Amino acid sequence: MSLREPPAWDGPSADPNDEQFGDIVEPTNLDDMDGFDAVLVGEPYDSAVIGRRGAREGPGALREALAGVKTHRFDAGSVQSIGDLGDVEALDGDVSAVQESVCEMTREIHASDALPIFIGGDNSLTYPNAAPLLSDSLGIINFDAHLDCREVHGEPTSGSPYRQLHEAGLDAYACVGARHFETSTAYAEYVDEQGGEIVTSEAVGNDVESAAERALDAMAGVDTVYVSVDLDVLDATAAPGVSAPTPGGLTTRELFRLLRATAADDRVAGFEVVECAPPLDSENLTAAAGARAIAHFLSAYDGDSS
Repeated sequence: MSLREPPAWDGPSADPNDEQFGDIVEPTNLDDMDGFDAVLVGEPYDSAVIGRRGAREGPGALREALAGVKTHRFDAGSVQSIGDLGDVEALDGDVSAVQESVCEMTREIHASDALPIFIGGDNSLTYPNAAPLLSDSLGIINFDAHLDCREVHGEPTSGSPYRQLHEAGLDAYACVGARHFETSTAYAEYVDEQGGEIVTSEAVGNDVESAAERALDAMAGVDTVYVSVDLDVLDATAAPGVSAPTPGGLTTRELFRLLRATAADDRVAGFEVVECAPPLDSENLTAAAGARAIAHFLSAYDGDSS
């Protein structure tokens, strides 16, 4: 498996004072990625989706939306030092084979000093995105409407990555933004049996800071933290372009605060935004939210601490 050549980036604003991500993201490759604090990796794939497809077009839409986002955050300054490795290619065949091939690529990417930011793409690739980190004690904070710990019957799906990761040795798990009436009792009980933490979307709405603390407390004792954003964690009004949009989700502002809190943890070793499906979107709302999720995470991430 290889990487397609990354696209050229350009900020669309004509104002010379408007520094945008399109002005600072630089195409790079596996040999040179160590020169960046973080690198984008596109994963155009949706063959394992439970529900509506369209996420294979997510990487392009997220890049386009991110290019026009300004780099400055109040109280933090501007984001810098971001590379783009391009898209993982040859994502076809049965899901297990795709996961195995992607894992070979992500293992090489994780060996770098740069923080990988995987942009997808469906949630089934969370397994190969995070699996190389299992060589250390690993915890995952999953911003998601669903627990995604279904049993694998035949081939893996977008609903099974955390079951796979637990069976492979995942040490800690927290799902933030889980919706009432969007999961099965058996899966809630499974997460409880694994010692995982479930922070509902209502709990986030009641106290964002406490929700972030609960997620980070669940990571106590692990050496490495991986952070995943399934964009269906957002309310359907904010992210209609996902496989399973539902009411009762997080606001974008709540998600951005949570991401800044988790990105500041010096154990963070990987980040992803998945399930952006442009054909299902309305006025690019989902891609815009996903792009800003990346910006907020990067604005709080300390590239010197990992």
